[in-house]
Amino acid sequence: MPSTPRRVAVVGISLSDCGRLDGPTPYALHAQAARRALADSGLDRCVVDGLCSAGLGTLAPVEVAEYLGLRPLWVDSTAVGGATWEVMAAHAADAIAAGHANAVLLVYGSTARADIGAGRRTSDLSFGARGPLQFEVPYGHTLVAKYAMAARRHMHEYGTTLEQLAQVAVQARANAAANPDAMFRDPITVDDVLGGPLIADPFTKLHCCVRSDGGCAVLLAAEEYVPDTAKAPVWILGTGEHVSHTTMSEWRDFTVSPAAVSGRLAFERAGVRPAEIDVAEIYDAFTYMTLVTLEDLGFCAKGEGGAFVEQGRLLRGGELPVNTDGGGLSACHPGMRGLFLLVEAVRQLRGEAGGHQVRAAGGRLPELAVASGTGGWFCSSGTVVLGRG
Repeated sequence: MPSTPRRVAVVGISLSDCGRLDGPTPYALHAQAARRALADSGLDRCVVDGLCSAGLGTLAPVEVAEYLGLRPLWVDSTAVGGATWEVMAAHAADAIAAGHANAVLLVYGSTARADIGAGRRTSDLSFGARGPLQFEVPYGHTLVAKYAMAARRHMHEYGTTLEQLAQVAVQARANAAANPDAMFRDPITVDDVLGGPLIADPFTKLHCCVRSDGGCAVLLAAEEYVPDTAKAPVWILGTGEHVSHTTMSEWRDFTVSPAAVSGRLAFERAGVRPAEIDVAEIYDAFTYMTLVTLEDLGFCAKGEGGAFVEQGRLLRGGELPVNTDGGGLSACHPGMRGLFLLVEAVRQLRGEAGGHQVRAAGGRLPELAVASGTGGWFCSSGTVVLGRG
């Protein structure tokens, strides 16, 4: 056990193949992402003594560990929707800092798109009809409908417009245009977003994330392993997590997400302010998620998100580059996308994002990034602040 808490770094990242994949299984995508992350780190697999996995198998992460040939001494299978990976990164960082593990692999893979085409699942995501959810299921509440209701409340409360929400999708697509791995790269306009088929009022198709296959992996390690790694470390500076509700009737305010708590905790623990952040990777299953999370993380005041997202602020060259790879709205969204946020944040801090790399005046690389994941229908949130040097 260390006498003082150890610093924790991201030492390896990767994406598996992503997009439209009809051949590989989710297990194969897990393995591909894990191998690539280990190769990126330059460390041997024998140093990995911790595993984070959720969403696959009856006994996750036991089945994934077996498939990968790992026998971890520390595991986490916390499943809180899209925020899962930021929450598990926080748990893994705490475990490493305390000496309960030395190197923890977070790995994910999904064939959500291919499964629909093959008839292995339907397009509607059901969370079941037991427990508190039984009181909402008879009324047809779908996940997208719950987000749409929240968006409508924000519009009513603060005058947020459909055009402002559409700007989130337009700027995400503009960022995706420079990312060769993004599923959709052709430019779109506000009129394109507003004129699309209605999914759940006020969301049209382009207000909603794409459906894709794919996976990714992130390797965290204690500071003493950093000298042996292949890449410069990106440090975990602060984390926060929070759960809010599961039943809509128990959500106190539709215009406030749990990121208001997880973000505050992460920034306080990191010792930085939102104004110091260079890049933000935010869960964006729907345009409203980006807007309200920007407010709740403190990048603008409550109710000012609509005005904030205008004027190109979210673009790669904007005031606050957001979802620099194109996000779930344009790049990829195999479900539980939170781990992709961490991968993109690290790529940006390393200067490895290629054509969609963010650079400040004089070509300076970003110094600080935040990744904030959201789960369920704003039921949970995890926020991680990362930094170079």
